[in-house]
Amino acid sequence: MPRQPATPGERSGLPLYLATAFFARLADEGMAVAVVLLAVDRTGSAAQGAFVLTAWMAPHVVAAPLVGALAPRVRRLRLCHLGALGVFAAAIAVLSQFLGRAPLPVTLGVALAGGACGPVVSGGLSSLIAVLLPTGGRRDRAYALDATVYNAASVAGPAVVSAVAALASPGAATLLLGGAAALGAALAGGLPFGHTEQPAPGAAPATTLRTDLMAGLAAVWRTRELRAITAATCLAFGGLGGLTTTTVLLAAHRGQPGAGGALMTAFALGALIGSLLVARRQPPLPDHRLATVALCGTGLALAAAALLPSPVAGPALFALAGVCDGPLLTATLRIRAAHAPARTRAQVFTLGAGLKFTAAAVGATLVGAAAALPPALLLAGIAGVQLAAAALHALLRPRTSGRDGAPSTPEGTGARPVPSVRP
Repeated sequence: MPRQPATPGERSGLPLYLATAFFARLADEGMAVAVVLLAVDRTGSAAQGAFVLTAWMAPHVVAAPLVGALAPRVRRLRLCHLGALGVFAAAIAVLSQFLGRAPLPVTLGVALAGGACGPVVSGGLSSLIAVLLPTGGRRDRAYALDATVYNAASVAGPAVVSAVAALASPGAATLLLGGAAALGAALAGGLPFGHTEQPAPGAAPATTLRTDLMAGLAAVWRTRELRAITAATCLAFGGLGGLTTTTVLLAAHRGQPGAGGALMTAFALGALIGSLLVARRQPPLPDHRLATVALCGTGLALAAAALLPSPVAGPALFALAGVCDGPLLTATLRIRAAHAPARTRAQVFTLGAGLKFTAAAVGATLVGAAAALPPALLLAGIAGVQLAAAALHALLRPRTSGRDGAPSTPEGTGARPVPSVRP
């Protein structure tokens, strides 16, 4: 496909979007470490931090479909995202002062309010790419860059918190996260939404919020491409949710206490590299096959890490698993954008992110309950879940015709068949 010249708005819109997403997600990724460190520093125990973190994560699955349904109903999309990111930033800043000092119910209420804005930071921001860029190679590359931002934030967030907490204090580290989220909110105010700011009256059908909520759920369920990628990634994240705990147990079991963090860092850096590679050069695979291959690669690499106790092979295999995992997010974002009906696109993105978040939480709980098992067996189980997710995706996705991977028959979502989203 010949590269189309970018308009001035498109040239400025994508870098500003990526900066917005990075700072907002850096704050979100750093919160898991910050609240625990802050609780230990002020109370001498991590218990309150665990309660606050649970309150921060809990609203995701409930708020995700609601956030997605509200997005197309607002007349000013910029103000919607600016407000949500502003509340998100304010909640982090308040928690930096309240945690360990204010009554626990008050602190939990603030965490719930901030966590309710979490779906905007994840899937909600990703859905904006379809607003900012037209269909084509530029949008496809933008989704790869968006996945890179996710992975970069997952590396930088905990690292920044740990460094600032050591140099200053956990309270300062948490307040810094609030500043990063506030910067993301400020940058969101400059995004070029263009004509989508004020839709003409009657441009969208008059529907109730309940109808819109059901429409988003129906789009994910009835569109086989969306159903397949949602089911597969939820299953995969159910396994990966317990990976951090498993690596800590594995490192201690193999006589390397403290090396679990290094293994997870290797995985995160590998995912960052994988998403960068896809952003730079699209693999010669349609996105539905790329997703299956990525899941298989992640599962095989983790299985090898479970079998090989070498201190050298472990980090290398975890990095390889991350390199395979990185392109999965890119493929997932592109599949959602290509097959979600326009009015439910934001809801498809936020709902998918919320379900994956919930699956990861369930996976972490299951691994915690099974912590008495041999750690290598737990890691092998996580690897097996990735392979099962690859098989599930291959089973659920529709048959395709031709080399581009376009669906041979669309299902009843009201959407027409969508061509391949390869650049």
